[in-house]
Amino acid sequence: MQLRYAFRLYPEPGQRAALARAFGCARVVFNDAVRAREDARTAQEPYPSAAVLSQQLITRAKKTSERCWLAEVSSVVLQQALRDVEAAYKNFFASLKGERKGKRVGAPRFRSRKDTRQAIRFTANARWKITGGGRLSLPKIGDVQVKWSRILPAVPSSVTVILDAAGRYFASFVIDTDPDTDRARWTEPDPEAAIGIDLGLVHFAVLSDGTKIDSPRFLRRAEKKLKKAQRELSRKQKGSKNRAKARLKVARAHAAVADARKEFHHQLSTKLIRENQAVAVEDLAVSGLARTRLAKSVHDVGWSQFVTMLEYKAKRYGRTFVKIGRFEPTSQVCSTCGHRDGPKPLYVREWTCPACDTLHDRDHNAAINVKQAAGLAASACGAPVRPGLVPAQREETGSHGIPTRTCAA
Repeated sequence: MQLRYAFRLYPEPGQRAALARAFGCARVVFNDAVRAREDARTAQEPYPSAAVLSQQLITRAKKTSERCWLAEVSSVVLQQALRDVEAAYKNFFASLKGERKGKRVGAPRFRSRKDTRQAIRFTANARWKITGGGRLSLPKIGDVQVKWSRILPAVPSSVTVILDAAGRYFASFVIDTDPDTDRARWTEPDPEAAIGIDLGLVHFAVLSDGTKIDSPRFLRRAEKKLKKAQRELSRKQKGSKNRAKARLKVARAHAAVADARKEFHHQLSTKLIRENQAVAVEDLAVSGLARTRLAKSVHDVGWSQFVTMLEYKAKRYGRTFVKIGRFEPTSQVCSTCGHRDGPKPLYVREWTCPACDTLHDRDHNAAINVKQAAGLAASACGAPVRPGLVPAQREETGSHGIPTRTCAA
């Protein structure tokens, strides 16, 4: 299993200039490759292969006066830019044919030097390394200071240097993890330990054991600061240095919100995976909910990111992860007797089952139903366990006038 480990970089002024040159050269090669593909399509000619593009846009271009500055950066960075073009077109054609899941992917577009995110990638043949002093040595850039927040579990196969919208530099390492080593890191929980999770807005998550986790509402809490920063940005003259400073201030405020949300998701998902052998969640239609009046709150909680973390951590540490269908009536069925009471408006937070007179908390009942629908109620091994049969009411017993011989026939 491949994972990414990201660490903050603190390049010196000269190293920042070298990184800016590398970002620019990779962007130029990417745009030249897209233009060559588009010219071939317009002329109704076969697309040039990656080898032809490498020879034409890198090897020969370095010898011309217009592109001689491409030799100032590592050739691996330029080759990886061509790899990105190939991957972009591969995803585009797979999306057209319906072979790629998810939303349709558009054709590759030209990259701009004004993009708020820039990235370059170094593979093993670029001869980058981590020095004895803990710095990241990159070819034609130098030894960059790294803030190590953890120990890398294995030797990285590649590193991507990223400049985000807030002006921060990151090094993202790709690690091939060992399943046996990962599972040995944590003690195995009780084999019968299983949990169902109901995600919501008032409470971020309600567990089937009754635990309620409040929603931190990171965006709502930072709204006042974000509005002030955005208002200051709108008053600055376009193209001025003050506007660039104000834009960075807005980007840093948004980055602080995103980082806090991601940290919350990591801590909660790790806790749930560590303590349970099986975890079940409901497949929510986030894209549909994001088009309603609750759009800001839906984006603020970040359900999709949290579920993705649960899924890959369960796979990494040998846990069972089940995602039930979004049309499962978890809020309509009594978790005690299985009676289906029908849909209820959102303001109804408690309801009494008319069949067994059990008072239910809406979210807790839904979490129990998620666990039962996933087949985790009795065993974490995936045995199909459903709510018990509903006892027939007194007025429902009998054949209601239908002759017995007809029923037997």
